[in-house]
Amino acid sequence: MHDTGGAGAMGDLSAFRQEFYRCLTARADAVFEVTDAVLCADGPVRSLPELSLVGEHRRGHGSVYAALDRGRIEVARLRRALASVPLPRAADGRLVLAVDITCWLRPEAHTCPQRMLCHTYGRAKDSHLMIPGWPYSVVCTLETGRSSWTAPLDAVRLAPGEDAATVTADQLRTVIGNLIDAGHHRPGDPDIWIVTDAGYDAPRLAFLLADLPVAVLGRMRSDRVLRRAAPPRQPGITGRPARHGGEFVFGDPASWGEPTVATTTETRLYGPATARSWDRLHPRLTHRSSWVAQTGTLPVIEGTVIRLDVARLPSGAIPKPVWLWHSGVDLDAGEVDLLWQAFLRRFDIEHTFRMLKQTLGWTSPKLRDPAAADRWTWLLLAAYTQLRLARDHAADLRRPWEKHAVLQRLTPARVRRGFRHLRTQVACPASAPKPSRPGPGRPAGHRNQHPAPRYDVHIKTPSNQKASKAAGPRPRRTG
Repeated sequence: MHDTGGAGAMGDLSAFRQEFYRCLTARADAVFEVTDAVLCADGPVRSLPELSLVGEHRRGHGSVYAALDRGRIEVARLRRALASVPLPRAADGRLVLAVDITCWLRPEAHTCPQRMLCHTYGRAKDSHLMIPGWPYSVVCTLETGRSSWTAPLDAVRLAPGEDAATVTADQLRTVIGNLIDAGHHRPGDPDIWIVTDAGYDAPRLAFLLADLPVAVLGRMRSDRVLRRAAPPRQPGITGRPARHGGEFVFGDPASWGEPTVATTTETRLYGPATARSWDRLHPRLTHRSSWVAQTGTLPVIEGTVIRLDVARLPSGAIPKPVWLWHSGVDLDAGEVDLLWQAFLRRFDIEHTFRMLKQTLGWTSPKLRDPAAADRWTWLLLAAYTQLRLARDHAADLRRPWEKHAVLQRLTPARVRRGFRHLRTQVACPASAPKPSRPGPGRPAGHRNQHPAPRYDVHIKTPSNQKASKAAGPRPRRTG
């Protein structure tokens, strides 16, 4: 939970700003003032040179790009700083982490290396596009209740050829280690929940993070088929013992059987929400896809399957059931209700992505070097954290057409409007710029003799052959 005490919150903000400045190991003053310019600009960030026109930025327009190209950030230390500030918690006091991949699209940047084909959604129904860009895996801490706030903790760019599940597991391992070192989780505390969408393999994440105090909650596609626990071996039966029981087909109600837990909760937006759970179900793994490098016998990863049905949607569309898989077993009704409510809070991370892209200008700069893009990403995560620490002290500078809001309920964009007035009350460790003159640049009439190299776009599959579309219905996923 965020600190509601006046001196405590402002003290946390000042301490974080000082620690952020100490994380900058090259061109620290320029990088720090670029961050303040992002926080104090009047409107959305559209370009980097325009940030030099903000009053809080005391340097020339060339220093903005120079800060990103030649600046340095000690990322490990900044990760620890982000994990050391006060963090929100769920209703039962536990930490809930949401992980998702968002893309910085660069379709025409042919001189940018390490671009990959990123999956995006078109405006039409079932319209999916593959656009070149840089995908980033982002980890955020979720709040309880209706809110557009999250607490970003980490961002990792996926390089070509990397396995998303392995990179995400290593990323989460680092984040959880920093949370434990910062005292946010102690022995005896409830397990940290990790919430993912259907693009992640939740059982594999649970297997890779089995030695940590975490539990994984992930959405599954509606065409999945899981297996029950193996039946006890009957006397007199020879041969290899069975490892899997009967099938649990998501699309076949006849295979479900009686649920272990069934609850109904009345909600304001969705009407009656019915949750049913089935205990000890696992996917039948094979030596392919992400398990191709696994040696020996593949594990049996048991968990709880939850089906959530609601009566209506705010948009008026026909609601579809949501299938969830949780790495815990033997859950009671209270835990099942907390789990599906925690999954709905996962969508708050979309508000954070929208804030980063549309207001803070995450994808606006035309950067060529992926390392500069990483520095710009970490700079914005530090800026968003400062907004979150200042949320209890920012004035509501609302537009004439906007409604009044309680100070504790201000959105990140409305907190940013008043950050300029708070900046004078907190630490500003950056020093004043020294007098300098711009370089001569390229002489007039001389063409560039060193054109930038051009790079191909990487794809995730080993072959660039487009798979032929099946004429019949899509086969069910048996894993």
